[in-house]
Amino acid sequence: MGQKNDSLAMKADNLVQYQVGSVVSRTLIDKKAGTVTLFSFDEGQGLSEHVAPYDALVYILDGEAEITVAGKTWEVKTGEIIILPAKKPHALKATKKFKMMLTMIRA
Repeated sequence: MGQKNDSLAMKADNLVQYQVGSVVSRTLIDKKAGTVTLFSFDEGQGLSEHVAPYDALVYILDGEAEITVAGKTWEVKTGEIIILPAKKPHALKATKKFKMMLTMIRA
């Protein structure tokens, strides 16, 4: 991907680190049309059920999580994606520590 010194080319999972007992986030893009945010979750950490007004795509960069959407639960692992539809309640929990990229589309 590009030249060695190209600051736009990077490994996503290196941009956010694990912290014991914590959830860490780093926003990469924040535009009117949407956002791209990286998260790391220590094992057992998560986000309680909530609703977002926009569709979102979650890509698992590392580890494993349990993601619930509208009452149905999926186990997702490294390399897998899941779509979180707008206005549907969703929650997630790290069954093992994991990292994800969340892309939210506002338009």
